[in-house]
Amino acid sequence: MSKASKLFSISILAMTIAGCAVTSQPIDRNASEERIRQDLANMFKDQEPISGPLTLHEAMARAVKYNLEARLKAMEEALAQRQIDMATFDMLPRMALSAGYSGRSNISASSSQSIRTGTESLEPSTSQDRDRDVADLTMVWNVLDFGVSYVSAKQQSDQRLIVRERQRKVVHTIIQDVRSAYWRAVAADRLLTRIDSLMARVAEARESSQRLSEQRIGDPVQALGYQRALIEATRQLEEQRRALSLAKTELATLINLPLGTQIELAPPDGYEVPELRINLDVLEQEALVSRPELREQDYQARISAAETRKAMLRLLPGLEFSAGGHYDSNSFLKNQSWADYGVKVTWNLFNVLSAPAAIDVAKAGQDVADARRQAMSIAVLAQLHVANANFHEAQRQFQTSQQLAGLDGQILEQLRNRRQVQGIGELELIQGELNTLQTQLRRDLAYAELRNSYGQLFATVGLDPLPESIESDSITDLATALATREAQWEAGEL
Repeated sequence: MSKASKLFSISILAMTIAGCAVTSQPIDRNASEERIRQDLANMFKDQEPISGPLTLHEAMARAVKYNLEARLKAMEEALAQRQIDMATFDMLPRMALSAGYSGRSNISASSSQSIRTGTESLEPSTSQDRDRDVADLTMVWNVLDFGVSYVSAKQQSDQRLIVRERQRKVVHTIIQDVRSAYWRAVAADRLLTRIDSLMARVAEARESSQRLSEQRIGDPVQALGYQRALIEATRQLEEQRRALSLAKTELATLINLPLGTQIELAPPDGYEVPELRINLDVLEQEALVSRPELREQDYQARISAAETRKAMLRLLPGLEFSAGGHYDSNSFLKNQSWADYGVKVTWNLFNVLSAPAAIDVAKAGQDVADARRQAMSIAVLAQLHVANANFHEAQRQFQTSQQLAGLDGQILEQLRNRRQVQGIGELELIQGELNTLQTQLRRDLAYAELRNSYGQLFATVGLDPLPESIESDSITDLATALATREAQWEAGEL
């Protein structure tokens, strides 16, 4: 075996052993802890502080600006834009630059043999140095590849627009979630203090009853029944408290505040009942135009149509232009540097056979996209009518809950008057207060559902809660823009 062959074999063996020896090390705990510290610092940095009671539109503005899911979608759109920039480079000619050093262990020599006599007609000779420097710069441009790359770049641009529509959908969803959590948090602010106060009174009444039972004063069965009624009242209060206590935590998560942050909400002025002042036919038309899902399907249809054009382009022969510059330090060459150029036609004949099938697949993709869009259009219209029905039903339920809360408030006032003149016992008054508290809770939750269903109606239409341009992305300007847009909807303006 020659020296060169031995060196080659040793190199292959060394690379094989090195490849087999590669192992992956587990992540160190200190690295994980450092990553956690950095993530926690980055999640909440550069946020405007809350300076005063938080209004609904300020909460929405903070969610739009700071919510991590919304940030992710914005980053995905930026990534899609960079992918478009990369796709445009595919339309440029291919240009290759190579330079290096070439050497041999012996002289590159050859001889010639006569094809008539079979004897050597030229003694061994060489026309190449053992060691030489070489360099090449070659540019190749294929017109067919340019056309296919152009269509692909258009498809990538449509993909970016799809990402933008998905970002719109995320904003709509986040704002709806904030609306729902905010109004439930308002109900919690109104009632949690009263629930805690009533629970304390119930606990005092239970302790008093237990003392009387221990002293064997009164009927034991009646005393135990009284205590059971108080425990049942405590259970109901605890269930109500649990339903309300998590509302602010959910709201803090949506607006990207550190969990445990105390939030003071701006108290609303009464219970204003919203009214829908836009005809349902107008909302249907707007939904078919504006819903992000339908707009995404429109872009998908364009992408599918572009696939058909790409399949047809591949049927055509390719026209290829080439030009290059070369250098070789070989001393035997007369011209050590030179340029070459050429034009040639390339045609993959197998594309002619496969193109009909590719075109059929692309057209089938178009048909599927059309059918999906039509099915989604029906679903969007159904969602709109369901949202409209939910809104009107929420109006009726709130009005009923408000009437019931008013009646229970009057009953409680009568019970308190009777209690002052010793006309009734403590348990009856507690039960009356508990009933009033429950009806007020149902009223506030019904109002929260009313406001949520009203906002859901416009979210189902696909209306953007923010205008296309805003003076700045400050919380104040975002909140003002959100309030202005919602006021326009309430006034019947799309």
